[in-house]
Amino acid sequence: MASLTYDLTLAGLSVGAAAALTGIGLIVTHRATGVLNFAHGAIAMVCAYLLRQLTVEWDWPLPLAAALTLLVVAPGIGLVLERFVFRPLSVLGSDPAQTLVASIGVFVLLVGGAALIWGPGAHSDAPTLVSADPWGQLAVTLVLAVGVGAMTRWTRFGRELRAVVDDRSLAVLGGIDADRVAAAGWAFGSFTAGLTGVLLAPYVRLDPYGLPLLVMEVVAVAVAARMRNLPVAVVVALGIGVAQSQLTRLHPPGWREPLVQALGANLFVVALLIAALALPGIGARDALPRTATARVATPPGAWIVAVVLFLIPLGFAGRDLHTSVQVPALGVVLLSLVVVTGRGGQISLGQAAYAGLGALFTALLAAGRFPGLPELPELAALVVAVLLVAPLGLLTGWPAISRHGLALALATFAVGVGVSRFVFAQPYATAGLTLGRPAGFENDRTYYVLELGLLAGALLAAHALRRGRTGRALAAMRDHEAGASAAGVRVPALKLTAFVAGAALAALGGGMLGMGLRAFDPAAYDPVRGLLWFAAIVVLGADSVLGALAAAALLVGLDAGTRGGVAAALIGLLAVLVGRFPGGPYEALRLAAGRLRLRREAKLTPLGARVRRRLRPKPPVPGRARVAAGATGVSAVSARASGPAGAGGPAGSVGAARSGGAAPVDAPGGTPRRGTAYGPSGTAEPGGSAPGRAAPGRTGEPRAAGVPSPAEAGAPAEPGGPEGAPYPGTAHGPSGTPEPGGPAAGPGHAAPGRTREPRATPVGHVLRARGLRVTYGGFTALDGVDLELPPGTVTAVVGPNGAGKSTLFHCLAGTVRPDAGRVMFGERDVTRLPAHARTRLGVARTFQQLAVFPTLTVAENVRVGAEQGRVVDPGAVERVSRLLGLDGAVRALPAAGLPTGTLRRVELARALAGSPRVLLLDEPAAGLDTGEVAALARVLRALAADGMALLVVEHDLDLVADLAHTVHVMTAGRIVTSGPTRHVLDNLEGLDTVVER
Repeated sequence: MASLTYDLTLAGLSVGAAAALTGIGLIVTHRATGVLNFAHGAIAMVCAYLLRQLTVEWDWPLPLAAALTLLVVAPGIGLVLERFVFRPLSVLGSDPAQTLVASIGVFVLLVGGAALIWGPGAHSDAPTLVSADPWGQLAVTLVLAVGVGAMTRWTRFGRELRAVVDDRSLAVLGGIDADRVAAAGWAFGSFTAGLTGVLLAPYVRLDPYGLPLLVMEVVAVAVAARMRNLPVAVVVALGIGVAQSQLTRLHPPGWREPLVQALGANLFVVALLIAALALPGIGARDALPRTATARVATPPGAWIVAVVLFLIPLGFAGRDLHTSVQVPALGVVLLSLVVVTGRGGQISLGQAAYAGLGALFTALLAAGRFPGLPELPELAALVVAVLLVAPLGLLTGWPAISRHGLALALATFAVGVGVSRFVFAQPYATAGLTLGRPAGFENDRTYYVLELGLLAGALLAAHALRRGRTGRALAAMRDHEAGASAAGVRVPALKLTAFVAGAALAALGGGMLGMGLRAFDPAAYDPVRGLLWFAAIVVLGADSVLGALAAAALLVGLDAGTRGGVAAALIGLLAVLVGRFPGGPYEALRLAAGRLRLRREAKLTPLGARVRRRLRPKPPVPGRARVAAGATGVSAVSARASGPAGAGGPAGSVGAARSGGAAPVDAPGGTPRRGTAYGPSGTAEPGGSAPGRAAPGRTGEPRAAGVPSPAEAGAPAEPGGPEGAPYPGTAHGPSGTPEPGGPAAGPGHAAPGRTREPRATPVGHVLRARGLRVTYGGFTALDGVDLELPPGTVTAVVGPNGAGKSTLFHCLAGTVRPDAGRVMFGERDVTRLPAHARTRLGVARTFQQLAVFPTLTVAENVRVGAEQGRVVDPGAVERVSRLLGLDGAVRALPAAGLPTGTLRRVELARALAGSPRVLLLDEPAAGLDTGEVAALARVLRALAADGMALLVVEHDLDLVADLAHTVHVMTAGRIVTSGPTRHVLDNLEGLDTVVER
């Protein structure tokens, strides 16, 4: 007995070690890229097949073949996937739903490709790389786990890896090369997948479908570790492996024996069900707000073409018609995905389970083997089976109430795998089952007519879910769940309705498919089929019933008319490209045709030309600025045409933006020009300055009436409040760097009653924008914007929402590339440089919404900026932390969950730790109270006095008045006025309609 226990334990450790390798690979890939790699099992299968091909078919030495497979091919697959699939998705800013679909697409593509190359049959002659003794596999697993854990925790690359997965865009702006980090993660993850495949292949069935699914089942160990904790993943994998092996020795009597045997063979599936349904979700970051369901207009006459195509098989005979009867049945199954995914916006990877249950229940009812129910005719059995399966939709609908995205995808996938393993694969439920067709519809032609009638009913039901109150509620839930709930939609009940309706349609289609095949075939409802169906419906239009019909015809037609695997490979390829063409192939073709179509200029008839001349508006009256309110109700900048005629230039008028975004008119004769009497940098234009204003560059008291000066505001707050000192007072040390403890008004600060003068520094560090133009789908966000950020000054940009401030900010930061114009840093053109490259040159930024790395501590957040900034200075962490009051116990706390004021300081500290020359701040006062805003202003003034150039995009005019040397006002994508702060603020009428306080 002891010997048996020992042997079973060794066998369990061998299986657990392979599962631990899978968990390590999934966790590393997820931590480096944020992607749960659904293709992990497919990569394992491809590597196992390749090793067999090299050794068995081509007689290569095993060491050489293993080295090529594991050290070259496996990492190479990961690098290719990162470079050509997932990096474009991240660059294009796709939502995580598209990343999930692309990952499933890679899985389907590799499975289909393997079936094409090596055939769908199983092989039992895979070479053994490591002996059955588990100690070698266990040693490899532990070494990898320890090495990855040490690298992640204690190395610079580990901090970069954690920063990238927390927020890729923020990490890039912090100077991290996220592409390099992601590539390393994908290469290592693919290496572990290949190692898992070659270790498992000798002991399991090697076929294109079984091994990928087996590897996917052990994703439970990564989910149990919350996709982060490597030791937990290893322990869980080894524990499940040993427990599964020990269960095989139990043989209870009666009905319990098959159940125990099923548990012993599928304990990882049970763990997956528990991890997906009972444990908390992977995290809020993984929530998918919506699936890739871009609405595409139905082509004219498409329904007529579809009806004709579905009627054509009535003229077939023999084998062709026998194949055609599968198309309407599969079309009904795919309509269930239209309801759940397209209409409800929910990820569902387990629809194959409901289709299989529909077929199984129909067969059991027709055979009189369903417990508690008599034998029924086939058509009645189909109807009752649908009614029985529909409530089972709650198995996936109930988790959907509290789960989204990856968590929901795993839950639905786990349900599908569980049903397949514990129902379809058990002989007590499926042995000896046959399934006939309804009376009067026995031959293929009459049964096809019946299928067309059932398909028409399913189409009407799916169409009804788009119309009326329910359809609008589903659309609202799909597009924005929180907004739908605020509007009164009962989101939980609606989710349950969608899943129940989807289960009913899937059961109907599954029963029809079983009748068409005249048997219940468990392989037809394998979980891999569910992934294939989901990918097909998404890429061909998840919200389109025509897409479901097209997908059904494509899947059945390709598999019947070509070698097996073609359909899967094609669908996988389309799914990989879903991020580039979210509207599906039809939308991509339509756009391509539209671009290639010759455009001919329309010409008016003589009558039309005369009418246009009569209706053309009269030109504006010279010398008068015209103001037009926009359609959104936000008025444009008010114009002032009054002023002393002998002031030596324009009368200080600000100008106005027309409703069409034209430049203001402030010159005699009505000639429009951009700006006012002051240029972008605050220098007066030719023609003199406005009366009562001091010369630019010498004066410009920024404070508005009633706003205290720094000295009047009092000394910096001392620690002891709710959050400690928001921003300690600053002075300047010997190097010019702001130091703590000094007076609030250091060098370069204005004393009460005095004017402020920007500190002169070399012009080589000036950040300039020239002629920036950015358009989004025909909307012009920036239209020829010029801007200059001199060193030692604080420049503010104000304007209404939609004026183009954020777009201008992103162009300067490097997150948006302008369609025209240039961005210069000194004498260097940085227009095409990415954000991390600009950070290393000395251009740092903050965000309107808090942008910190939540899994890193406060000190690690600051250290990321210190390691990746313009100057790599480890001592900057301590200096900046002291400057911003982050040098106490707070430095060891994780950034997640800290108060807003503290997080603002963390974000600013990260930006300053790299010693930038230019600091771009996007609404830095958002979420701060009055004291924190005043302290922030003191720190920013100290930075400017030290020679740094600051740009502030802010709605708080009091902060702008107290801080900025130069103010630019934007409306309709243009700068309409610029100049010293007092001049601009005093000359704007109706300012509250331009800049929301």
